[in-house]
Order: sequence, then structure tokens, then C-alpha cells
Amino acid sequence: MKFTVGFRKVQNDDIDFLLSLRRKTMTQHLLMANIRMTDEQHLERIKEHFYDSHIILVDRKPIGLLKMGVVALDNTHKSLHIRQLQIMPKYQRKGIGSKVISVVKKRALQLRLPITLNVLLKNPARGLYLRHGFQVEKKNRLEFQLRCPLEVIAA
Repeated sequence: MKFTVGFRKVQNDDIDFLLSLRRKTMTQHLLMANIRMTDEQHLERIKEHFYDSHIILVDRKPIGLLKMGVVALDNTHKSLHIRQLQIMPKYQRKGIGSKVISVVKKRALQLRLPITLNVLLKNPARGLYLRHGFQVEKKNRLEFQLRCPLEVIAA
């Protein structure tokens, strides 16, 4: 299946789409982690770093969300951190996530920063990240902290 993946900045009138997306992509994984969220809590998460958000488009149709920004890892190191990457279930396993990760890697190369992200322990998206060179840095009772070093991105 051939398709064109694009992005656009998030807008306030995307909130309903983002809430629906979050429910469809995260509820199952959150429940497996014993996390129950109300719509208000989902909306809080959506609004957090809202202007770092980009709507993922396939053939100009909104199908997902990429939220990322530069974060300080400590006093001297930074990373390009993927805060959220969500793709509507009917568009998953079609190579779209890989295309999005490739775009993030290009941005990380421009910034000369590694990429970091957190993924819930039982979320199968971890496989996508591992295939793209991410490595497990830490693990806690809820999630893995992953990192893709600049050397891997540049390879």
C-alpha cells in the first residue's frame, strides 16, 4: 500500500481528535499497567507540551500524533525526547511508525542529539523502537526508558 505521510502543527480544534486517538491507542496499554484514566486526565496529558505536538497525516488525513521536544538529561546533556507517538489502530503495522521515526532521526541529526522516549512495559510499540536502534537504558515498574544514540542515528 502506497501512501504519503506528512505532518502539521497541532491546532486547538484538534482536541476532540486527540482525545479519541488517545483513548483508542492508550487505554488498553494503560489498563495492562493498572492505570485508569478519566477523560479529564487524558485531556491534561494532551494539553501538556501541546505546542510541541504535530498531527501525523496520511494522504492529508489525520491519523496520529507526534509530540517531541528537546529536554535536559542532566546539567550538560540533552536529548530529543519523543513525548508521545500515537497512530490510529487501523493505520498501525503499515510502516507509518517507521516513517515517523525516520523523520525524528533526521531532526535529531540536525540538532546533533540522541533520541529518548519512555514506553509502557507491555506496549508492543517497543518492538518498533528496538528495530530502529533504540536501546533500553532503564526500566521501572511501569515503563522502559529507551535511547537511540547519535552514532546509531548517523549510521
